[in-house]
Amino acid sequence: MALAAVVAVLCLALVDVGVLVFVAGIAGLVLSAVGLWWLLSLRGLSRLLGALLAVAAPVAVLVYYIWRGVWVWALLALALYGLALVCGRAAMRAHGKAYVVRGHAGKRPRQPFLIMNPRSGGGKVGRFGLVEKAERLGARVHVLDTEGGGTDVEELAREAAANGADLLGVAGGDGTQALVAGVAAEHDLPFLVISAGTRNHFAMDLGLDRADPARCLDALTDGEELRVDLGTVNGRPFVNTVSFGAYADIVQQPEYRDAKAGTALALLPDLLGTDGRRLDAAAGEKLLTGQQAVLVTNNPYAAPDPLAAGLRPRLDRGKLGVIAVRVEGAAQAADLAV
Repeated sequence: MALAAVVAVLCLALVDVGVLVFVAGIAGLVLSAVGLWWLLSLRGLSRLLGALLAVAAPVAVLVYYIWRGVWVWALLALALYGLALVCGRAAMRAHGKAYVVRGHAGKRPRQPFLIMNPRSGGGKVGRFGLVEKAERLGARVHVLDTEGGGTDVEELAREAAANGADLLGVAGGDGTQALVAGVAAEHDLPFLVISAGTRNHFAMDLGLDRADPARCLDALTDGEELRVDLGTVNGRPFVNTVSFGAYADIVQQPEYRDAKAGTALALLPDLLGTDGRRLDAAAGEKLLTGQQAVLVTNNPYAAPDPLAAGLRPRLDRGKLGVIAVRVEGAAQAADLAV
């Protein structure tokens, strides 16, 4: 939609000021896409040239438009591009809210047990005083030791359930949320989601406050229960997506948590190049071959971009979504751009 708005403005410019302005605009889009592909898929000098091209192409088009005295068209294109992005995101959010599953008033737990990751979300547990507030509301809180060896959160949750916990909850990322949610499902216990992760996709689709995770703790005294689906892959639960291929390889790196962009840039040339691993998948009757990334989602997203503004309108449909990505070169990158 956003790129369509830009192309529409360029078409109007073609009628008003001529072919060169139109060609320059399209060329800028294509060259910028090519530069971005080089930036992601190559290394060394080629990557640097790609970065320069991705930036220089739209700047050159803007300068050319100003020189030709048609800078108004450039500003209009940028304005429509931004407006289209805002409207698209608003439409997806409105669509999701219209169909979200409704819950019912839950019982106040007598022995809630919460697991909190102090590093998650850049330290939201400490920044929002989640431990102190939860304990004031009667919860028993276990703060994970992120400096020592890894803690088996599933075993921790099972021990709590065996000792009489009547609610399990997590303040942490979606991966930890999924593991403890699986234990809660095993014991038919309510599960409390506390939006203390980085992206908080699960919390977003539940309609929770992602800006202030402390508000999620209000559910300890006045909560609402609803039943949603829990996905599994090889017996391991997931609440959002399970990833295969390029994206999965990137997020599994130990350094990804502290340096997401740097880790991705370091690995993408190997993953996207001609020697990179390819995946074949079957989604129902559709065969997907030679994919660089495959994401299986717990209920389909409203738009095929769960890593950005994607939203799942429903979490209780009992369906899986499949998103596959394959981009093999600059030509395809340019094709995606226009």
